[in-house]
Amino acid sequence: MIISIASGKGGTGKTLVATNMAAALGEAELVDCDVEEPNSYLFFPDRDLVESADCGLPIPIIDDEKCTRCRICSEFCAYNALAVFPQEVLFFKELCHGCGGCAIACPEDAITEGSRAIGKIYRAQVGDLGLFWGELNLGEAMATPLIKEAKKQASGDLILIDSPPGTACPMIESVEGSDFCVLVTEPTPFGLYDLDIAVNVLADMEIPCGVIVNRSGIGDREIYRYCERRDIPLLLEIPFSRKIAELYSWGLLFSREMPEWKDRFVSLADRIEELIG
Repeated sequence: MIISIASGKGGTGKTLVATNMAAALGEAELVDCDVEEPNSYLFFPDRDLVESADCGLPIPIIDDEKCTRCRICSEFCAYNALAVFPQEVLFFKELCHGCGGCAIACPEDAITEGSRAIGKIYRAQVGDLGLFWGELNLGEAMATPLIKEAKKQASGDLILIDSPPGTACPMIESVEGSDFCVLVTEPTPFGLYDLDIAVNVLADMEIPCGVIVNRSGIGDREIYRYCERRDIPLLLEIPFSRKIAELYSWGLLFSREMPEWKDRFVSLADRIEELIG
């Protein structure tokens, strides 16, 4: 079972839910797909780093002797990563998506496939819990290949995916293939606006979802009315609590410090399994 934790808005508590749920369940694998700023592993200081590996993106290597400057490769590239001039071919690595189409399109077989590192994949272990995360190199803009590679590392019976904020390509790549998506939101107009976008994205992807309201007790009741109108199950409410906020700021998991919450996160997993059917 693959459960992704996402939201349309940043700062709603995705990592809070993902890490505490992973700690409560124990026998699971947690994948942090927020590769631009991964932080799930920081809540497990007793982790043992098992291994790390570079993640590469395919790039074209152009043979100047074979190249006739026909421009077919640059015309084919949808991302304008290649520019052909009479004396040379310019390659803009930051624009390349690594699709390999330019090599296929080249009539002179002047393009071969190389690779360049865009980040690292890490794997750690905390008891029965496996931790995986990707870390994008500074200056890189292409997060999705690293996210895809990070997800490939997990192969357990229960996989939890901590998704990046927003509803752009990184979030879509993170939730792709999930059996269920937990949307974490807050009871504010901003939370509702971004939640609606995320719900519509998941509907297009045909991924069932439910909502967790974090910092409940503030704001208004519009989130709850929205869930009723859209027939979206309300899975859990996490109160606006100073104690929870303090524990989180200290890097501590409140499901470990407050035993009643461990039971609630276990019940949350059982509820999701029932909804999946």
